[in-house]
Amino acid sequence: MYGDTAAMRKRAAQLREQGTDVRALADRLVAQLDRLQWQGRAAADMRTRIHERAVHLRDCAGQHENAAESLERHLTEVDRLKDAIAASERKASSLVADAKTRIATLRGHDDPAGVTREPTDTDRQLDQFVPPPRGHKDWLSVTLPGL
Repeated sequence: MYGDTAAMRKRAAQLREQGTDVRALADRLVAQLDRLQWQGRAAADMRTRIHERAVHLRDCAGQHENAAESLERHLTEVDRLKDAIAASERKASSLVADAKTRIATLRGHDDPAGVTREPTDTDRQLDQFVPPPRGHKDWLSVTLPGL
């Protein structure tokens, strides 16, 4: 199986929350600065540096949000592929089981006059199918008649 998407979605939510926290930190920093009554050249230089740092903090918050969105898009694709793998497994298992049943029925009902009935090429192919491991990505490229 390819990862627990629920756990990864939790991580995406944590990234979003961290981004919100970092953005709030920048806002608090600027708000504290605006409340200062200090004047002069040193105060102006400090205000400039604090505003620059707040811009960097907001950029960092944006990167957290972008990372969370990217992770969510990835997880959506992972879930889609996991569903496709499961569907392919189910369909292939059903096709193979049906073919094996038909072959067993044919073998159990040979004509007493010596006429042997043979399975179809499709049933032979399904009977000989060696499946990939359960949940493996190779299920996405399996080609079987009827799949």
